[in-house]
Amino acid sequence: MNLTPTAVSWDMLKMNPFASGESLQIKENNLRFRYLSEDEIEKLLPELKPHLRDIVECALNSGMRRGEILSLKWSQIRNDHIYLQKTKSKKPRQIPINNDLAVLFKQIRQRQHLTSQYVFTRQGNYIKHVKSGFNAALRRAGIENFRFHDLRHTFASHFIMRGGDLKSLQEMLGHSNITTTMRYAHLSQAHKKEAVNLLNGLTGKNGSSQMVSNSPISLSAKR
Repeated sequence: MNLTPTAVSWDMLKMNPFASGESLQIKENNLRFRYLSEDEIEKLLPELKPHLRDIVECALNSGMRRGEILSLKWSQIRNDHIYLQKTKSKKPRQIPINNDLAVLFKQIRQRQHLTSQYVFTRQGNYIKHVKSGFNAALRRAGIENFRFHDLRHTFASHFIMRGGDLKSLQEMLGHSNITTTMRYAHLSQAHKKEAVNLLNGLTGKNGSSQMVSNSPISLSAKR
């Protein structure tokens, strides 16, 4: 059945903007690239209220989206993994639980006494909104130009900088196309450049091998 928007039928628009099959859907801004440094994380965490700190720590250790975290149920946590069924890509995914996140879940269970099916609650109630409390904590920590969704970028960035691979990151973030994940590749290259400097002195004699400079070195022969 062909449904023509009212604005077209009333001659307010000359053509149907959805005629090509596109839907009115807000997409993730994949061009934005802001993440917290380790120093910023240390500043932010103490400023968060306890229930909000739990949520942020989960985001930093899992890379899950806000909606996935707030709707997380205990039944989804098993076998050292988080099992997500309702995802943005419509495809289920599994996220391995690291040691820090395992400790966090254990602490929450002990506090909750399993009084709720949801992992993250406040005074026993399901948490629906975090924006105002999160933004207030950012102000107290002196952190600017940062959104809750950027915690996902923070997870990905530190995963790569600590030696993680892009394929694993793609699977954990649930990107349908690795092109989206590839924006973190430059962090991997910078990490490798720093790591390879560990070999300085390996071939030097009497300490003669030293860092020349931080400027680019030309390998072309002089003429």
